[in-house]
Amino acid sequence: MNSPAASAPKKRTAPKSARRRSREIALQGLYEWLIAGSDAGVIDAHMREQEGFDKCDTVHFDALLHGCIRDAATLDAVLSRHVDRPTNELSPIEHGVLLVGAYELKNCLDVPYKVAINEAVELAKSFGGTDGHKYVNGVLDKAAAELRPAEVGAARGPRR
Repeated sequence: MNSPAASAPKKRTAPKSARRRSREIALQGLYEWLIAGSDAGVIDAHMREQEGFDKCDTVHFDALLHGCIRDAATLDAVLSRHVDRPTNELSPIEHGVLLVGAYELKNCLDVPYKVAINEAVELAKSFGGTDGHKYVNGVLDKAAAELRPAEVGAARGPRR
């Protein structure tokens, strides 16, 4: 006799969106940049060779990879106000995820702040350490209040 769990249909996971793929591949490129200090053009070419690149949002990928590398000092300055140690002491995955999240919060105003944070949390869950996603969530929640005060304030409602 089959158990109910054995006969239950398997849940199908939804296919990844083109934007999610662009974030994942950009994170891989940022990891390479943070670890090896490779040139952005070399990293870009390498990432375009990755399996699944053809299914990503290339415009968003370009904005994330090149924007994060170009604006790393500015993004790190924002992040440094919300992290518990210098950003260069963060794991390269957490640092890269935070750069992607901070970049989207600062520059991708078409992406709601909650979506930017959630996407960064999902990256941290997929690529980071056990509880890294909790850290990423806390840091980006504080950064969102700084970078998008009106949007965050409207979502959180009036203070009592």
